[in-house]
Amino acid sequence: MKAVKLYEAGDLRVEDVEIPELEAGHVLVKVKAVGVCGSDIPRVNFYGAYRPKLTIGHEFSGEITKVNEGSTWKVGDRVVVPPLIPCNRCQWCQSGNYSLCEDYSYLGSRQDGAMAEYVSVPESNLLNIPPSVPFEAAAMVDPAANAIHAIWKGSINTGDTVAIYGCGPIGLFAIQFAKILGAGMVIAIDIKDEKLQTAKELGADEIINSLEIDPVAKINEITGKAGANFVLETAGLSVVQNQAVCSAGKLGRIVILGISHDKLELSKTAADNLLRRELELRGSWNSFSSPFPGKEWTYSVELMAQGKLITEPIISHKLSLDEAPEIFKKFLDKNFVFSKVMFLP
Repeated sequence: MKAVKLYEAGDLRVEDVEIPELEAGHVLVKVKAVGVCGSDIPRVNFYGAYRPKLTIGHEFSGEITKVNEGSTWKVGDRVVVPPLIPCNRCQWCQSGNYSLCEDYSYLGSRQDGAMAEYVSVPESNLLNIPPSVPFEAAAMVDPAANAIHAIWKGSINTGDTVAIYGCGPIGLFAIQFAKILGAGMVIAIDIKDEKLQTAKELGADEIINSLEIDPVAKINEITGKAGANFVLETAGLSVVQNQAVCSAGKLGRIVILGISHDKLELSKTAADNLLRRELELRGSWNSFSSPFPGKEWTYSVELMAQGKLITEPIISHKLSLDEAPEIFKKFLDKNFVFSKVMFLP
């Protein structure tokens, strides 16, 4: 089979490898769609993986092609696969906080993942997808689950003004969730007009290009200086993290989801707002809860099946596995506009 292997940072290759052997407690999944996560880009181009020659890819769906005798799953089952493999022993797993597992593995970063034609998957990591959910949509349950996990960390009340910084796939799902949960107004902020137009298409009431307009000042203008009730930061940049804190109104909730790989230093204005407005600032990590993989995953699948969570406008590219090395180099071009890049093995 073909597989996309990361030898070291900057060295990504498509190779012919053996189809994985079927382990006990596992099934073999034929990968139908696998997306590029925002975390894959620095992993491939800058940091490398936990071991050389790792098959990357963790946002995926597929069809079961081989099972062990006595399995409750059957050949032909359509599945989405949560990539976290928790230890189920640590205190965080025991309390159902699987995102905080202290000894986990992870498909596509700590063990071979799904940018391949087949992948071996533990049965405990399988979730059925109904026929009404296309494989390409199912491969985006992961970013959708990340979005709702973060929203539930901060909570949205009916009528709230919600500001979402960053209109990548997680931000675009967050916009939709915010409207579904009763937000009165959703404001989307990004630096790319193309992404902002998609945000508008998916339900954003106001859009702000933060390269052209000060987003904090514009949010104050839109809200009559009241600020946003809930702010979600998905960009992973220190300047945006500060803008997020400065955008929240009194008793507002801010959730930081974007991975910056940098220190978080609040400006004088942001720190002052945090105190004087009695803001709540939280982090959000991954997407898992109890029972594993969690309500974030089952809720996202349910909304996709009902047609309430739209996925197709979020996909910007549909590629073959052979195109992986080229597209990862293209990600380094700051003028390259993309949303969810999807490989269809």
